[in-house]
Amino acid sequence: MTDLHRPTLSERQQEILARVVEEYVATGVPVGSKTLVERTSMGVSSSTIRNELAVLEEQGLLTHPHTSAGRVPTGLGYRFFVDRVLERIEGRPSEVELDLDLSVAPSQVDSALQATTEALAEVTHLLALVSAPPLGTTTVRHVEVLLLQPQLVVVVVITSTGGITKRLLMFEEPVDPGLAEWARQYLNECVAGLQLGARLLRNRFEDPELSARERDFLAQFLPAFTEAMEAGEQTLYVGGTAGVLDEFRADELRAYRRLLEVLEQRAALLELMRAGILSKRPFVRVGSEFEDPELASVSLVGAPYGLRHRNLGTVSLLGPMRMDYVKAIEAVRSAAHELSRFVEDVYED
Repeated sequence: MTDLHRPTLSERQQEILARVVEEYVATGVPVGSKTLVERTSMGVSSSTIRNELAVLEEQGLLTHPHTSAGRVPTGLGYRFFVDRVLERIEGRPSEVELDLDLSVAPSQVDSALQATTEALAEVTHLLALVSAPPLGTTTVRHVEVLLLQPQLVVVVVITSTGGITKRLLMFEEPVDPGLAEWARQYLNECVAGLQLGARLLRNRFEDPELSARERDFLAQFLPAFTEAMEAGEQTLYVGGTAGVLDEFRADELRAYRRLLEVLEQRAALLELMRAGILSKRPFVRVGSEFEDPELASVSLVGAPYGLRHRNLGTVSLLGPMRMDYVKAIEAVRSAAHELSRFVEDVYED
């Protein structure tokens, strides 16, 4: 929410709005002035709170289902609340601890990302999503060249993230075993350690100091590295698909069904998370901020992870707009922090 569109509220109004959001998230029941007086220690009368609730409703931050009901937050109300939470936690360590031990998966990024989604889903009961780093940013760890038959060669590319790509090459003429062994040694000496998407890697295949025979032979191997990069592009890890259903009320199930449809469309889901890759801090998208009107009762909470000067992916939680934002924000912050520590040992900045 920009300052231009942010309602101007007194400290008391901000506190009342926060209490309404917290109470409604906890109970799912519209919140009235009597409830606020009984469950808070604000030191003001019920009539004063009623007046403030009316002002908040006029500002578009609260609404009520019917005439005699208490108030519930609107999308704008959640947005205002979330912005205050984000401001309050800036620079502060996360207070949510995840049962997340990434040391069990050294250099295995896929295992670490899946473990992260499972830990997030278990703690929050929301849909956990983690976008994998573009494989073009990872490095080649080892290359194996095997002569299976006189005219059949297999090349195996192993990346620093634990990814493995194999490619079978059929030649018209028998392959010189010495040439195959030379290629294996050359690739491990001159290509291992380079990023898959780096121009330098491609240049190693076209090194003018190589003979024409050597360059022609290596050219057959380059597609294996291209496939390795494309195989891991825009990978998503998902956890908690079943558990999040319990968090949606009956009148929100349409949004849940739409959410499942989005899950089946990887491009659409990545679009929801794209803002996070450019962010340097946790972010939240609330209801109507999604382009898809059927996601108007859904919220996304996320945080980027990566290296000191470069984001590699996003940790996100998706669920109903009526979610525990404080816990969700703290959880993704904690997960992003742990993943950032993990990838620092895997990727070269």
